[in-house]
Amino acid sequence: MSSIRQKKVAGVIQSELSIYFRETARTVCLGAMVSVTEVRVVPDMSYLKAYLSIFGHTDVQEVYKSIKEHKDQIRYEMGKRLGKTLRRIPDLSFYIDDSLNYAEEIDQLLKK
Repeated sequence: MSSIRQKKVAGVIQSELSIYFRETARTVCLGAMVSVTEVRVVPDMSYLKAYLSIFGHTDVQEVYKSIKEHKDQIRYEMGKRLGKTLRRIPDLSFYIDDSLNYAEEIDQLLKK
């Protein structure tokens, strides 16, 4: 169960990551649109999991690989943006959120 502080930190980081991915869509995201669907922070605020939905690119795995390669750069940018707000920027870990694909698959099965 998440504390109020964890939820607030997760919300701030989620919005900052969304802004970052929108600004770097051509370089880091390879022209794809990346949406941050959920951010989960551990209680000691040292680690977070960010779930991403990737649209507008033929190879989702290629975009995901590019984002993982730029993980340190993304954390550095988050540190510059949130340095006054957070004492320490959590270590980032990215995962592909496939819940939309799963929902589409269920919808297709229900239509049959």
